[in-house]
Amino acid sequence: MGGGSTTPILMALLCLGVLPKPSIRADPGPIVPKGSPVTLWCQGSPQAEVYRLYKVGDSGLWEDEATQDSRNTARFHFESLSSRHAGRYQCIYRSRKGWSRQSDPLALVVTGLYRAPSLSAHPNPVVASGGNVSLSCSSQFWSGTLYLLKEGGAEPPRRSTWRKFGNSGRREALFPLGPVNASHGGTYRCYDSPSSDPYLWSQPSDPLHLQVTGVYREPSLSAQPGSLVLLGDRLTLQCRSDAGFGRFALTKDEGSTPPLRLDGQHSPDFPLGRVSHTRGGRYRCYAAHNLSDAWSAPSAPLDVLIAGMYRKPSLSAHPGTSVSWGENVTLQCLSEIVLDTFHLFKEGSLAPAQNLRLQDMVAPLQANFTLSPMTSAHNETYRCYTSQSTSPYVLSNPSDPLQLLISGKEPQTWSSGSWSVQGADLRTALGWGGTRRLLQHCVGDRPRLRPPP
Repeated sequence: MGGGSTTPILMALLCLGVLPKPSIRADPGPIVPKGSPVTLWCQGSPQAEVYRLYKVGDSGLWEDEATQDSRNTARFHFESLSSRHAGRYQCIYRSRKGWSRQSDPLALVVTGLYRAPSLSAHPNPVVASGGNVSLSCSSQFWSGTLYLLKEGGAEPPRRSTWRKFGNSGRREALFPLGPVNASHGGTYRCYDSPSSDPYLWSQPSDPLHLQVTGVYREPSLSAQPGSLVLLGDRLTLQCRSDAGFGRFALTKDEGSTPPLRLDGQHSPDFPLGRVSHTRGGRYRCYAAHNLSDAWSAPSAPLDVLIAGMYRKPSLSAHPGTSVSWGENVTLQCLSEIVLDTFHLFKEGSLAPAQNLRLQDMVAPLQANFTLSPMTSAHNETYRCYTSQSTSPYVLSNPSDPLQLLISGKEPQTWSSGSWSVQGADLRTALGWGGTRRLLQHCVGDRPRLRPPP
């Protein structure tokens, strides 16, 4: 392989070209960092004897003799690229029939010549499927072209010469994406190029990872041993799915701002260790397959409550802890310190707590939780907590437990389809004879009911 300035001869040869044109490609690609190697491959015909590579608009010419083993391909290797290698290349080949037509041009870009631009996503690099996002590339140059590339993407770089000057005086170009789907997920970088030389690019921007959520069904998120824990206790959050996912990500809500990045791990378990008050908050989890930027929809939110920050309140029952079936009872939670929110929990229940926020901070600071009418479902142990509305995930120590005891028997109930009636109440209103006639009318020829003794 050699070089020389034989452009007039080359042009004469091209005029004679009657053979099919070859194709040209770059390995590892046509966008190469300064100082890195690159190989240009020219693929022609099995009858080719000589291949020539030339740079458009330049006197440079490289020639390679075709070997018996690979007559249809020639290799032109550059060990260390510099700015002088940047430009457009074409190749031709010669057989016994003459010279071929020239290949389509290949643009060889050398990067790393200028300072890197910056790349950001608006409103967020984590975007729901079907949503829209714009990638903003900000440059130091006042003229030229900005390019957006996706790593591993088959599409050519997107380019923009549109200029928007921000408060910093830097030029910005917006690359809108959307409505997004799973194929938009991936790693993006942007480059800058001055208008004087479009094949000399800047260093790449820092990578921007675009992640698309809502591609798969949401997983479930749970807490072990529970979502209400005392300061210093150990807590593990578990993200579960039956879809065979290989990566899981846990996020904690920070106001109204969505997560900026989903950092996946292979285990669905997220040990939070011995918890402090900072662990309190609203959590969600996502799931994805390995090596993918397409994520599931978020799980339902899980509120982690950290108890033990304030002195415990007291809990009492009125008229008392022993209540007859069907009666009402009021559980009264009383706080000695100024906190505006009260929470009533039923021990061992998965049901959410009852919450009351005081509007008037007037002593005594208490909240009344009315339970009515009493049934066997209320025959449980209760505790209450207090908190400040400005820190809703940090609670007081729990009150002493209070157990309700429901006395009496459950009233007998007859039913037909969706119609039901409590026997004791109906006998009182109609008498046994009227009750029997009404039931016979409703249930037809079913076995007769005998009056109670």
